[in-house]
Amino acid sequence: MKTPLLHHPDAIRIVSPVLLGIFLLGFWQFACVHWKIPSFLIPAPSEIVRTLIGNWPSLSGALLVTLKITLLAFLFATLLGVCIAFLLVQSRIVEASLFPYAILLQVTPIVAIAPLIIIWVKLQTPALVICATLVALFPIVSNTVLGLRSVNPGLANLFRINRATRWQTLLRLRIPSALPYFFGGLRISSGLALIGAVVAEFVAGTGGSGAGLAYQILQAGFQLDIPLMFAALLLIAATGVALFLAMAWLSRFGLGHWHESQMGN
Repeated sequence: MKTPLLHHPDAIRIVSPVLLGIFLLGFWQFACVHWKIPSFLIPAPSEIVRTLIGNWPSLSGALLVTLKITLLAFLFATLLGVCIAFLLVQSRIVEASLFPYAILLQVTPIVAIAPLIIIWVKLQTPALVICATLVALFPIVSNTVLGLRSVNPGLANLFRINRATRWQTLLRLRIPSALPYFFGGLRISSGLALIGAVVAEFVAGTGGSGAGLAYQILQAGFQLDIPLMFAALLLIAATGVALFLAMAWLSRFGLGHWHESQMGN
């Protein structure tokens, strides 16, 4: 017997938030029109869309700048985080020595160190990428280390009994065991890279052709152009959702055929 479409798990995950979003947007539009809420307080969704369309040339250019910084930071955070994780798992002494500094870097607010990085690194784009990379780095390191450590003891003993080399154990046991944790770190890190890019742009506060969405928000705030501010925020939110969905698809592609966390989805 076939499962009705509305009761299918994939359909529920898609239809439910879409219906809720349509309801909330409709209520938002109704509230703004019915109670005549000024646009400088809360603009109606229709006004935000009109502003987005009318300012699309400048907003799309700013989006590309922010997206470039985000993707570069995410790439560097992934590569650097994996390398650090492999270094940490080589020895408990190495992990005990270095991991506290990774935590220290994570808990230090990026707004506190971003001005120093911007001063030290003269070029704007590399400075912003470094700031965003620092924000996105820790989830990759911590999740990958946890995954490399989370090896089934029975399988580890089996590899040991069969005299598998350290390299064979790493490739055939530790890395496959770490993949679910690694993909989880990617989902977190992708969003943090975007947050780090936007925060770094706020701190830099530079305009011109190299300005991102954060500068558009700053300018809209100075001019009290609240619809433009909401339009820029909408693009940032949409970018974050797109990055998360891309990482979720990548996780499903990499784990869907063999790992139990994805096989039931």
